[in-house]
Parts: sequence; structure tokens; C-alpha cells
Amino acid sequence: MPLKEIHQTGPQSGWAIWHIEENGEQFTSNIIGIPPVEITHGNKKLEWLAARHLVLSLSNHLGLRYFGIRKDAFGKPFLEKYPHHLSLSHSFPYVAVQIDHDHPVGIDLEQPKNKILKIGSRIFSPVELADAGTDVIKHTVYWCAKEALYKIHGKGNVHFSNQLNVEPFLLQEEGTLKGTIFSEKKMNVNLDYKIEPDYILVRTGNMPH
Repeated sequence: MPLKEIHQTGPQSGWAIWHIEENGEQFTSNIIGIPPVEITHGNKKLEWLAARHLVLSLSNHLGLRYFGIRKDAFGKPFLEKYPHHLSLSHSFPYVAVQIDHDHPVGIDLEQPKNKILKIGSRIFSPVELADAGTDVIKHTVYWCAKEALYKIHGKGNVHFSNQLNVEPFLLQEEGTLKGTIFSEKKMNVNLDYKIEPDYILVRTGNMPH
């Protein structure tokens, strides 16, 4: 079943994950659009198509008609004809989507790989790097959290190591992270994470009061 899970977190807010098992011809292109011409790799096309199908499925689940995806001047996605915030992530063969009626959201899905250990020093603060140690899983949770914060910020031009911060945490199968975005103003963000056998997912949780 391609739709792996779907969750409603508010009246018109929720998130979902798609496991790609289809080929390109199995997606209904007249509903979800045509991939940009610059996307030539087969898996990238499938990710693009699956992401739109997942946004369609989640929109329907939340009682919203799907008219497509629009982007602002910074490339941040929103639901067409709605004010709803939108975030997408993909790591073949998985795609993740989050929609929220009121607040900017960020979702990121990654498959743990040893190469993350080589880039940690460039994207983690000294405190984060020390807490992650040599644990590939924990490095990946931190990386997903940083990506989620980046998407929430949504304006680019932000330094991962000192403007997108995640407090040290005790690694469990699932839990909550405390993130902070330092930009025009300080923004505290709660993030939920979950470790699955094939991937790690981090997404925006309940907004802090």
C-alpha cells in the first residue's frame, strides 16, 4: 500500500508518508501536474509525482480540495488557493508531507548513512556535535531537525550551525526535540522525531506557548 501512514493533528492540519511502489505511468498526471523538464532522473521524477499525490491525499483527508502547489519568492511551498503552510521531503522510496492551517511547518525524512559523520562539523554547533558523537542515528536526527527548522524559516540565507540550533537530547525510538531559529527574531520550535527501520522522520510538533 503506497500510503504508509496519515495523521490529522488539527482541524485542517496533519502529516503523511508515502512508500513509492509505483512507476510513473501509475500516477494520474492530469491531477498532479507534470514534473519540471530539469528533473530527468527516474527516481527524482517518481519522488516529485509521489509528493504531489501525497499532498492530494492529505488535502482530501483534511477536507481540502487540491488545486496544486504555489511557492513564494523564497521558494517556500503553500497549498494553491489556501493560506495553509506546506512542507515536503523525500528520500527514495519514501516521501513525507506536512500541512498546517496556522503555522509554518517543516518535515524531513532521511535514511541514515555513514557519510553524515563527515559533514557534521560543517552543519552542527560544537554542543550538537559533541552530543551526537559518532552515532550515525543521532547525527541523522540532528540533520533532519536542522532541515525541518530551515523549512520552517523558509527564507534561505541562514547558517545551519549557529542560526538553527537543537538542544541535546536522549536518543529514543521517538521523542521531542527543542529547536531554535535565530534570524530576524528568535523563534522556539518543538519538533517530533521517530526512528523507523528504514528511515528517520522529524517534523514540526505542537507550537510552544
